Amino acid sequence: MPYLGLIYLVVLVAALIDIITTDDAAVRGLPKFGWVLLVVMIPLVGALLWLAIGRPAADELPRRQHSGAASEFPEYDRPGRYIPADPEADRQFLQQLRDRAEQQRQAVREQRRATDRPDDIGRPSPG
Repeated sequence: MPYLGLIYLVVLVAALIDIITTDDAAVRGLPKFGWVLLVVMIPLVGALLWLAIGRPAADELPRRQHSGAASEFPEYDRPGRYIPADPEADRQFLQQLRDRAEQQRQAVREQRRATDRPDDIGRPSPG
């Protein structure tokens, strides 16, 4: 019985970590925040309820589809991310975002170059 407190703590910590790392869409019963509150407010009962009711079943867990090679858009490389319905439209949208970001970076570079030049107005001419 001396290890009962340790087992209790391990179950609580494991349940909280599992709740936090589970995908929002896969959680059953309550939203993730509700499960965290339940486990914190009613520790052992909340953790056991999470394991019995709230935790997604093995067939509901998202499959990791990572090929290992970097794709053209790393936004899609992270597991659990949105799976596009129309990849070509998303590709065009992401390319537009990157082009606009590059234009903004270029404008900032030009603005910095313009402000870094010494101002010749008001200086006496040499000679």
